[in-house]
Amino acid sequence: MPLTIRTKSATHHFTVEVAATPEQQERGLMFRHSLASDRGMIFPYNPPQDVSFWMKNTLIPLDIIFIRSDGTIVRITHAKELDLTPLPAGEPIAAVLEIRGGRAAELGVKEGDIATWSH
Repeated sequence: MPLTIRTKSATHHFTVEVAATPEQQERGLMFRHSLASDRGMIFPYNPPQDVSFWMKNTLIPLDIIFIRSDGTIVRITHAKELDLTPLPAGEPIAAVLEIRGGRAAELGVKEGDIATWSH
């Protein structure tokens, strides 16, 4: 599924897998050895929820991007591979986007930027 992040200076395009079911959300990007720079996974929540993520069995570092219902990015965390420390959203969110670790900084993606996708 296409997903776009609009920053103050550019628009960035990703192709994301959707983790829609509880089983898909539990597995996420576990056991993968790489993730292309324009790929990711989106975890939708309807209704919005205050969720936490961790990196159990996740072999690559990820940027975890928490997104409000209006598409506003509320928080970006940088998760280390295999780290079991919970990474909370801090508020009810409509989706979580996982992309390759460090990619948000490379693109200049910041809190307050807007993510859009078909949902």
